[in-house]
Formats: sequence, structure tokens, C-alpha cells
Amino acid sequence: MFSKNRPPEGRPAEGDRAAPDTRATAPQAPAAAPPAPKAKPPASMLSSDLTITGNIKTSGDIQVEGTIEGDVYAHLLTVGESAVVRGEIVADDIVVNGHVIGRVRGLKVRLTSSAKVEGDIIHKTIAIESGAHFEGSVQRQDDPLKSGAPQKAIAAPKPAEKDDKTD
Repeated sequence: MFSKNRPPEGRPAEGDRAAPDTRATAPQAPAAAPPAPKAKPPASMLSSDLTITGNIKTSGDIQVEGTIEGDVYAHLLTVGESAVVRGEIVADDIVVNGHVIGRVRGLKVRLTSSAKVEGDIIHKTIAIESGAHFEGSVQRQDDPLKSGAPQKAIAAPKPAEKDDKTD
């Protein structure tokens, strides 16, 4: 009736591993590991022999050593000593070592001693080193990244009234 070699039904023998009862528990999805933080990509480099005609837009960083004929939108923009940018610059952080012809809008703007800027600067904080050349106006704003100056509301023209007279 009872045997030492064989355990009673439903109970594992001592030292034996019991198989998990899959009927009693619902299947579970494997635990997903939290996503690893993305590494910040290196700055895009525009070399000194490169000329770009057109706008550039990125959420990353750009190091310009060549010439850009257009607007530049970036997180961090560094204009190298040999670089020329003809257009508007909009970025969180802007460091100008070279020549900029156009409006500059940034939270933090820094003109180094080799910088030459011809245009208005709209900033939250600014630093201008001794020796920098600047021709334009400077305006502080809490949010300089907003596009342009606030526009006045323009009333819509009234539709032409219909004349009930007939000729």
C-alpha cells in the first residue's frame, strides 16, 4: 500500500524537485528591464571646406567651421573661428568664435574675443569677451527662443455688404 520509493500522489518525494503547477497560476510576461538612458550623440561637425545653402534644424549639437547661408536651429551651436553664418541662429546655448551676419536668439549667448556679429542678439544671459566685434542691438527676454516679436492682432476685414437694389 505505501512505498518509500514512491511518494503519494500530488506530493513530491524528499529531495525531488517538483515541477511547477502551471494550472494554478496565470502565465506572466517576462519582466522588462528599464530602458538604459541614451548616450548623448557627439556634436555634428561642419568642416571648413563645406558650404551649406539652406536651413539646418537639429535637437543636437553643431560645430560649424565652414559657411552656412541659411537659418540654424540647434541645442548647442558653436561657430568656429573660420566659420561664417548668414542667417538667423536659434539655440539654447550659442558660442560664437567666428562671423555671424543675422539675428542671434539663445538662452545663453557667448561672444568670444574672436567673434564678429552683425545683427541683433536676443538672449536670457549673455557674455561678451573683450575684443569681440558686435554691431546691432541686444535685448534680454525670459524666453528668447519664441519666434520673433509678439504680433498684434489684426482685425479680419468685414465681408462686403450685399446691395438689395437692382438696376
